[in-house]
Amino acid sequence: MAKEIRVVELFAGVGGFRCGLEASSDHFTTLWANQWEPGRRNQFAFDCYNVHYGDSGSLHVNKDIAEVRDDVPEHDLLVGGFPCQDYSVAATQAKGIAGKKGVLWWHIDHIIKEKLPKYVLLENVDRLLKSPSAQRGRDFGIILRCLADHGYTVEWRTINAADYGFVQKRRRVFIFASRWDMRKSIDIDMGDPETTVQERGFFSGEFPIEPVSSDDKMGSFDMGPGRYRTLVEVSDNFAEQFFSAGVMKDYRIYTREATPRFDGKRAQLGDILENDVDDRFYVKDKDLPKWEFMKGPKKLKRRKAGTDITYLYSEGGIPFPDSKNGPGRTMLTSEGTKNRSSHIISGKDGRYRILTPVECERMNGFPDNWTDMMTDRQRYFTMGNALVVGLIKKMGNSLLRLAELD
Repeated sequence: MAKEIRVVELFAGVGGFRCGLEASSDHFTTLWANQWEPGRRNQFAFDCYNVHYGDSGSLHVNKDIAEVRDDVPEHDLLVGGFPCQDYSVAATQAKGIAGKKGVLWWHIDHIIKEKLPKYVLLENVDRLLKSPSAQRGRDFGIILRCLADHGYTVEWRTINAADYGFVQKRRRVFIFASRWDMRKSIDIDMGDPETTVQERGFFSGEFPIEPVSSDDKMGSFDMGPGRYRTLVEVSDNFAEQFFSAGVMKDYRIYTREATPRFDGKRAQLGDILENDVDDRFYVKDKDLPKWEFMKGPKKLKRRKAGTDITYLYSEGGIPFPDSKNGPGRTMLTSEGTKNRSSHIISGKDGRYRILTPVECERMNGFPDNWTDMMTDRQRYFTMGNALVVGLIKKMGNSLLRLAELD
């Protein structure tokens, strides 16, 4: 039986990582959690976290991570979803390598360096693998180099939740790192990295993929001091390509495109809809033309701000209404507002309506009314920021198997 796995949760939001891990097993014990929404007087995500976990004996901190990173206790597993920002580094005479102010990765890096947890599990938007646009892959390269410098092996996978049966088309990249002395790291064979990615890796058991399709969908390279002497050189000169899956050990990287393989039941948007819905969620007749315009294809002449230059702006249409016979589109923080990206479905008597906050919770796999202590606008916002809990539950299952080995 797996031992207790002590967890620290960073950028906790409304507790998606914790909710998923604890749904997997009671062997996960969260010791410390941090959630801070800068520039907001109302810390509603943190308040939600405390409503559900305030009596658990954990220490929940509502402060900027820069102020409390040295308070993080010893732990086995570090988890968190962090914003995709600019990770460039610069050499300065006074401080050596320094990241741009406010970039949250460097606080994660500091905690990993100081505490050396057995495992790290992070989540980010999938564009991280190709950012910034002017030097694609550099930001992810910096993250990998930092983890390698601290003695970790790394696996990553871009996962669209709908590809594995969940009700939302939500693509995120997950990064799993294992300390050098863990069985997972020891067993990785870079002489045959494809076996790790497809058959024996952290993600492979719960998220199976097809064999690699062609040579142009894979690659390998070295991230070590022999290629890039310092982190600054990675920042200045990185020029490699990352695909949607990969593994790194001892600075050596293998990466390939991943095609999901799933034969199970696929959830549909219609599966999670409420039966009795308040009239306030229905589209008013006078607003229907605006919704039809927002959702439809368009070509508009626009003027560049502050100039006389005009340009043609065009965009394709979005299904109107959204189909109930497949997974929903990716939820954004603007969900529920009069916005092109909000879901619109046909409700009773053929009238159109937006999704309810409970339906948005279900799209992310949270229990009903998880956020009912907030206003509707806040509930939509937090669900647009949240991750799919069921994915974390499956990763929790993988972590339990690793803990039994170690």
